[in-house]
Amino acid sequence: MADVKATRRYDSSRRAVQARENRAAVLVAARELFLSGGFAATTVAAIATRAGVSVETVYKGFGGKPGLVRALCEEAFAGDGPVPPQVRSDLLQATEVDARTIIRGFGTLSTEVAPRVAPIQLLARDAAATDPEMAALYTEMQDQRLERMTQNAQNLAAAGHLRDDITVEHAGQVMWTYSSSEVYELLVRRRGWPLERFGAFIADALIAALLPPELTTGRSTASSSCPSA
Repeated sequence: MADVKATRRYDSSRRAVQARENRAAVLVAARELFLSGGFAATTVAAIATRAGVSVETVYKGFGGKPGLVRALCEEAFAGDGPVPPQVRSDLLQATEVDARTIIRGFGTLSTEVAPRVAPIQLLARDAAATDPEMAALYTEMQDQRLERMTQNAQNLAAAGHLRDDITVEHAGQVMWTYSSSEVYELLVRRRGWPLERFGAFIADALIAALLPPELTTGRSTASSSCPSA
């Protein structure tokens, strides 16, 4: 009986490892094919072939192409390190007392998050024009990002950092705008800005838009040292 239980535990562990490896392979294949060929032109069969799994495995794991895009976006937001960017952002907001340092932290995190997330969100945006499921998913992505930015604005307001004439709702919408993939697309992908300059721009723009006048001095050195566009 002990041998049977040991074998079952081994088999279960091996299946779990295989499932994780398959999932990772599918996401790598999906990202490569979606970004190179577009959402509409990429088939589940092509993703399965690239990943070395069955089509059934892809459908069982993700439910189809919209589910793959959702999973890719979640993976991108999680980042590569042991602590997700959002967790680090929450910690910064909870422990830092200087408003400019907090917002410059937002700018720094944007240089890490945007290159990973923006290509997927822009893929979803483009696919939403012709695919109802993707339209719903894209709307959900935008709503979730607005909710997150509004919470960041609420944190700034609770700490007394926002200008008196700015509501939490307004501040959240401003942060939602500057954290959009479209801003990254325009400045980094189209105009070729280096990430450091992009992050400094985001920070300086948010400081100017949200903080009281006495806190808007002291621009980021990375931004001021860059030549004008």
